[in-house]
Amino acid sequence: MSTVALTGTPGTGKTTVSELVADRLEIEVVHLNDAIREAALVSERDVDRDSLIADLDAVEAWLDDYRAGESGDLGTDERDRDLLVESHLAHLLDVDRVVVLRCHPETLKPRLRARGESEASVAENAESEALDGILATAVDRHGEASVWEVDTTDRTPEAVADDVAAAIEGRIDPRVGVVDFIEYL
Repeated sequence: MSTVALTGTPGTGKTTVSELVADRLEIEVVHLNDAIREAALVSERDVDRDSLIADLDAVEAWLDDYRAGESGDLGTDERDRDLLVESHLAHLLDVDRVVVLRCHPETLKPRLRARGESEASVAENAESEALDGILATAVDRHGEASVWEVDTTDRTPEAVADDVAAAIEGRIDPRVGVVDFIEYL
């Protein structure tokens, strides 16, 4: 069984795409942010940002238990299936491959506003996306040979899911540096 991280800045389409990929590939999806909240895998609360700070060691231990079938409700036959871990934090975990969803900051900003994000959060996430923040961290941690970058800007979720499925199945080579939003800054 391999574990694939589907990650990216908030608003890039991770949750929507993960469900489409799950249906296509019959792959188990873990929505990590939900698991962090439900299992209280937090180290503290950032009051200024009104957000939880994940305890990554606890998250990694929880994921190890989940993969072993010791948490969640995976049956024996499902433990041998690939696992897709969806979260803006997924690339920080011990995974086999990483797919980073990208979106142009000017497209990302209205998506985040529609979700009720504060203007400070919108600006921070748009800047992070322009600076390749998550992609750079994923490459540093996992190496270019294990990372796929997929642009979601002006694409349907179905088209993005095609690329993600192809990466998971090994039908496309790893690709990094194919998206450049630095002009946004």
